[in-house]
Amino acid sequence: MASDIAVDEKTGRKFYVDEPDDLKPGEKVMFILSIHGGGSVGSWQRMYFPAFDYVNQYRLVIATPSAATKEPSRRWVGEADDEHLHNIVNYVFAKYGKENIKSFWLAGHSQGGMTSNRLLAEDEFFKKRVDGWLSLSGGRIGPADRAPGFGRPASGPVAPPPPGFFGPRANPDCDISFIYATGQHEILSLPEASPWAEKYGAGARVRLGDVVDEQAGQIYDTLSEGRSTPAWGLSPRPGTAQVYVYPNARDGRVIADVVRVDKGHTEGLEPHVTETLIKMMVGAPGGKAQKAG
Repeated sequence: MASDIAVDEKTGRKFYVDEPDDLKPGEKVMFILSIHGGGSVGSWQRMYFPAFDYVNQYRLVIATPSAATKEPSRRWVGEADDEHLHNIVNYVFAKYGKENIKSFWLAGHSQGGMTSNRLLAEDEFFKKRVDGWLSLSGGRIGPADRAPGFGRPASGPVAPPPPGFFGPRANPDCDISFIYATGQHEILSLPEASPWAEKYGAGARVRLGDVVDEQAGQIYDTLSEGRSTPAWGLSPRPGTAQVYVYPNARDGRVIADVVRVDKGHTEGLEPHVTETLIKMMVGAPGGKAQKAG
C-alpha cells in the first residue's frame, strides 16, 4: 500500500490518498471517496473504515479528506466543502485517468453519510459520476428507526441526532448501488423491505452467512470513553455481522444491509466485515466516470 498526503491546489487543503504500491500506468481501479462524520477528521475516518488495508488486493484508490468547519464541531456544510470534494474527484480522475476509474463510490460515516445522500440528491456533479453509496451508520434509504437515547454522550442528557439522521431526506435521483451498514444498538430493528431494491425490481431479502471477526477494529470515540453507551459505541472488540442482500436487481445493482451485532455508532470496522463490504462494492457495476464530462 502506498499512502500520501495530497493537496487541493485550488484551496490548499490537504487530504489522504491511498493506492496500490505496485499500481501500473493505465490500470483499472475502484475509487472510494471516504467522508468522515460530524466532529471527526479524515485521519479518524481512515481507521474507522480501514479500506486502505485492501488497496493492493482489490486495486483501490481511496481519498479521505477533512471538513473545513470546526465550530461548534467539524461538519460537511456549505459551498467551500462541496468545492473541495469536487476538486478531490477531479484530482483523482486526472491523476489516474477517468477512463481507468472502473467504479466510483461514496463511503460516508454518520454526517458523512448524510452528506453523501445530499450530494447524490442535489449535486449534478456527483449524480453523473458516482456508481455506489456505502452508508456507514449514515442513514438508510427506507429508514431504520433509531434506538431510544441514541446520540453523542454528554455531561447532561443525551443529545438527539440531527433531523433526518436515520433516513435520507430524499431518495437520490440517480442510478447507484446502495449498501447500508449499521451497529445493532443504533436502531430498533432492520426493515425487511427496501425501496431501493423495489426501484430496481430486486427479489426478497436473502440472509447470507454471518461474517465473524476475531480481531477488533482500529478506532473508537475516545472522547466519550468511560461515559459512552452501547448505542453510541464502546471500545473496539471482535464481532459478528449479519449480511442481507436483495438479489437480481436490475442492471446488476448491489443492494444490501449489514448489521454489526452488539455494536453501536462509533466502533471501528473489523477486518473481515470491511473486506466483505469492499467485495460487494467491487462486484457492483461501474462505468459512470468514463461517461462524465
